[in-house]
Amino acid sequence: MSRVAIVFTGGTISMRLDPEAGGNVPALDGAAIVAATPGLAEVAEIVPLDRGLTPASHFTFKQLFAIAADLRAALEDPTIDGAVVVQGTDTIDETAFFFDLLHESPKPLVVTGAMRSASETGYDGPGNLLDAVRCAAAPALADQGCLVVLAGSIHPADDVLKMHASSITTFQSPNLGPIGHVERGRVVVARRRTARRRVTTDRAGEPVLLLTAVVASDGALLEAARALDPVGVVIEATGAGNTNPGLLEACRRAMDDGIPVVLTTRTPSGRAGTGYAFPGGGATWAQAGAILAGYLGGPKARIALALGIGAGLDSAGLRALLADPGPP
Repeated sequence: MSRVAIVFTGGTISMRLDPEAGGNVPALDGAAIVAATPGLAEVAEIVPLDRGLTPASHFTFKQLFAIAADLRAALEDPTIDGAVVVQGTDTIDETAFFFDLLHESPKPLVVTGAMRSASETGYDGPGNLLDAVRCAAAPALADQGCLVVLAGSIHPADDVLKMHASSITTFQSPNLGPIGHVERGRVVVARRRTARRRVTTDRAGEPVLLLTAVVASDGALLEAARALDPVGVVIEATGAGNTNPGLLEACRRAMDDGIPVVLTTRTPSGRAGTGYAFPGGGATWAQAGAILAGYLGGPKARIALALGIGAGLDSAGLRALLADPGPP
């Protein structure tokens, strides 16, 4: 039988309704979640590790590096076939990509959680955990990096997004689609990831600013934020990479001061490019020295830039890390 390490960190999957608090609060540790998941012992031998009950919106880079270290240690054990992280869904699309960038083992690494608490009808935590363990134990998912598994779908960490605040099927891969699904206990792989971004580091550059271009926005906000001494900036541009020219000029000054600037799109799919050459158009951003982020949206581009800076990558290294790694 396969052996799967599970790192429990909290999240909605661990929560119950507290009438006095007026909402869901952390309540269930890893043992309680395992006990609520019938059939788990028939899928794999579980090696649990509890890291507390932290809402996903509370994670820091320091905590994520600690979880990544636990995962690395577990996967270096030759008796462990794969690993699962159980966490809150609010930031799964960011944290899974964080783990994906650092994940070196060919063994499957899966992140899962729940959209409904243990007090709600249709509590989806046990089903998601069972599917995640199936995927972590599946040889077919070797060399696929970090994956997100919820509602029966298997998503690559570099594309998956939380598309709805509360829907059970919130997680989607809007650019290339899921790589497979779990059907009646069977892991079905529809396509494979043939290339992905990787970086080796134990620290992140901070702070990295994330700014979204909107109507009538110029460079004033960035100029004010320069007081925070950012080590990097990510701009979510409109459409295919276009902004007010004032924002470009503010970023040009930042780049002149040695601060790397990454350009992506605020749309949930697609990527920034060089198709427009009017002032503030994507072509003028590239000409100014901005790094294009491929299909990575703002939050993922920020993760990649922070880890790349933490790794000490130069401009060429950052460009290589942010660029799309190759065809699916």
